Amino acid sequence: MITFYYEEVSENQINEDVIKSWVKNVISNHGSFLGSITYIFCNDEYILKINKEYLNHDYYTDIITFDYCEGKEISGDLFISLDTILSNSKLFNSSYHEELHRVIIHGILHLIGYKDKNDDEAVVMRQQENNALNLLKTIS
Repeated sequence: MITFYYEEVSENQINEDVIKSWVKNVISNHGSFLGSITYIFCNDEYILKINKEYLNHDYYTDIITFDYCEGKEISGDLFISLDTILSNSKLFNSSYHEELHRVIIHGILHLIGYKDKNDDEAVVMRQQENNALNLLKTIS
């Protein structure tokens, strides 16, 4: 099950049905299955509060992923700052929706098991993001 919540931001940022189908496909393409995924779209102040409260980090970020996976069952809560998505889309010269989709799937890839702590891992993560974004084009 995939659910969407909007905290202190406007709704209708995404086509939820398309995102659900896409995320399910990405998960199954990696040999896993969907458990319970919750996306919480929020603003910078909300994600900063979560970052401080749960991770003891005093900075803004685009996404915070809480992993509740059990084996191949992919479950988690993903907090996404739409403010940071907008800032990053300008910084990286990409569209708002491309950046939003990249971050939506970035969190799922972490839940599947991909890391990005070093350069080699980051390259693999970016390749997986690009593969997933290409898949999204065939769904939407």
